[in-house]
Amino acid sequence: MNKLQRLLCAALRDHLAGGKPRPPEGGAPLWDAFLRLSAARSYHQFGPNPISYTEIEAYIRLMNLPLQPHHVLIIRAMDAVFLEHFAPGKRAPDGMKAIPHRSTQALSPALFDAALG
Repeated sequence: MNKLQRLLCAALRDHLAGGKPRPPEGGAPLWDAFLRLSAARSYHQFGPNPISYTEIEAYIRLMNLPLQPHHVLIIRAMDAVFLEHFAPGKRAPDGMKAIPHRSTQALSPALFDAALG
């Protein structure tokens, strides 16, 4: 992990914890690219999906950004920090209802029929 990657990941952790966003000097283009990619990400029932290489590649082409492979790795590392923050098992933010990720009810034939007809 290079210095810029460590600094950007640390800044993202601070931001997700409620701090003011402070990308390191020279990291603003990658910070902006990550924020734009993250804003367009899809979600599933338990939280955010990772940003795919395909989405990064399309973004780079559409915005005509001269990003190198190590820049893509930095964006993916930032995405790992983001996903870790929203990982299942984390405490729900204040005011949000936490839904269990697994049912405590055993699957019975009647429940199966009720769910899938």
